Amino acid sequence: MEARHVLIVLKHNGKWLLTRHSIRGIEFPGGKAEEGESIEEAAIRETIEETGATITDLVKFAEYVVMSNVTFCKAVFTGKVSMIDENPTLFETEGALWMTAEELNDCKELSFHMKDAGMVEIRKWVETYVQ
Repeated sequence: MEARHVLIVLKHNGKWLLTRHSIRGIEFPGGKAEEGESIEEAAIRETIEETGATITDLVKFAEYVVMSNVTFCKAVFTGKVSMIDENPTLFETEGALWMTAEELNDCKELSFHMKDAGMVEIRKWVETYVQ
């Protein structure tokens, strides 16, 4: 199954980049690739649209299948923040939320997407392999 959805998991200056989805709660930015768009382009676009942060040096380090009414595959990326728009035009979210690991661990408003064992492993990978 080809990945057509993206999840962006990264840290910048010691803090995780998250966003607050109006319905689901706090989560990492992500979304679906548009027609004709690569998953790398989708990762960059979704991060800008949801947080105002522009990312570069993308690294795709995982894929996983989401089992739901419509099963789909999601590619997981990390990267570097090259620019932060302090007044972005946002789509579907309330913008960037920067959290330390402790704040993220203690957060009571996490999206259901953020609460499974796979997300713990994804965060560990970024902590271990990304400087």
